Amino acid sequence: MRAGPMRHRCAIHKEVRTPNGSGGFKVVWTEVGKLWAEITLPTGRIAPVAEQLKVVVTAEIRVRPRADAVAGNRIVHTAKGITTTYLIGAALIDNEHSMLRLLCSNVPNP
Repeated sequence: MRAGPMRHRCAIHKEVRTPNGSGGFKVVWTEVGKLWAEITLPTGRIAPVAEQLKVVVTAEIRVRPRADAVAGNRIVHTAKGITTTYLIGAALIDNEHSMLRLLCSNVPNP
């Protein structure tokens, strides 16, 4: 994979559950590392969910393979004061194991 298109500096976050003292837990997103990525927004779509229209914006993020880039984790990208958070839906590796395609959807910023 060429480094040229990978110009976005991002952080990868993992969900950590901490006890809240009353038998439950609180979900906290903790940064587990930084990475360089290529972010493309190939499509936006409207999906009917429970008889309501819900907008789903998808993104494809390409990174070098790493163990913590798995479904369920988040990628946070900040550029020019604007923070965008993506939830990883699927991680697809290529045949040469040189690139990881992350299929993501936008989530509200925490």
